[in-house]
Amino acid sequence: MNPAIELALKQAVTQLTNAGSASPQLDAAVLLCHVLEKPRSYLLTWPEKELTDAQSAAFSALLARRESGEPVAYITGEREFWSLPLKVAPHTLIPRPDTERLVEAALEKIPAAASVLDLGTGTGAIALSLASERPDCQFTGIDLRPEAAALAEENRRALQLQNVRILCGSWFSPLSETERFDVIVSNPPYIDANDPHLVRGDVRFEPRTALVAEDAGLADIRHICAQSRTFLSPGGWLLLEHGYQQGEAVRGIFYNLGYQQVITVQDYAGQDRVSLGCWSV
Repeated sequence: MNPAIELALKQAVTQLTNAGSASPQLDAAVLLCHVLEKPRSYLLTWPEKELTDAQSAAFSALLARRESGEPVAYITGEREFWSLPLKVAPHTLIPRPDTERLVEAALEKIPAAASVLDLGTGTGAIALSLASERPDCQFTGIDLRPEAAALAEENRRALQLQNVRILCGSWFSPLSETERFDVIVSNPPYIDANDPHLVRGDVRFEPRTALVAEDAGLADIRHICAQSRTFLSPGGWLLLEHGYQQGEAVRGIFYNLGYQQVITVQDYAGQDRVSLGCWSV
C-alpha cells in the first residue's frame, strides 16, 4: 500500500533532513506538488489521499535526486521569480530572491518609455520581471550561451511579453554601435574562483561560467562598467548585483570610470547587494 500525502511528506522530510537539506519541509512539499501537479493548498486539503503507484515511484525518484544535492529548481525545471513562473535548466543560474532587490532598484530609475538592457540575462528573470511591470518600455536581454538565450526566449513567449527581445552574444557584442539605453542592469559573474562556497549547496550544480570571474570576482563588473559608458544615454543608470563584500570595491570602479551619484543598496538580509551609478557625459 502506498502512503497517503501526509505520511509521504513526513517520511520525505525525515529523509531530506538526514541528507542535510537546509529546507527539508519546503523541498518535500515542492517536489510532491510537482509530482501531483497540484498547488501547495492541495497537500493541506487532502492529507489522507493515497498516492498512486506511479506517483509514489516518481516522488521517490525526485527525493533521491534532491538527496544527492541537486537543486529543487533543476529537478522541477521551474522557479518563481517576482511572482512569475520561469523555466530553469542546468545551463542557467537559478533566480534568487536577492536579485529581486536589483529589480526593485531598477524600477526606481527607469523613466517613461525607456529602453533597458539586461546583460547576462540567463532565464530572462530580470528583463522579464521589469517588462511585466513597465509595458511602456522596451527591454533587451543578452546572454553568451545560445541555450540560455533560447530558454529566456521560451520564458518570454510563455509570459506573452511583447516588449522584450532576446539576443545571443558576449556582453554588448550583439548590439549596434548606435544603440543607447536609459538603464543597463546585470547580475554578472562575481565570485572568486577560490571561494569555498563554490563547493557547497546548490551552487555546485550551477554553471561555473555564470558564477566565477577573474580579478577576485571583479573582472566582468569592470568590463561592464567601462563598456556601458558607450551604450548609456546621457543621464542613464547602470545597476549591478555583486557579492556582499564587494560594495566598496564596486563603488570604486564606478567612481574611477566617471559615474556620478554612486550608491550601494542592501538586500533583504541587510548585506550590500546592488551598486548603481549615473553616467553623464
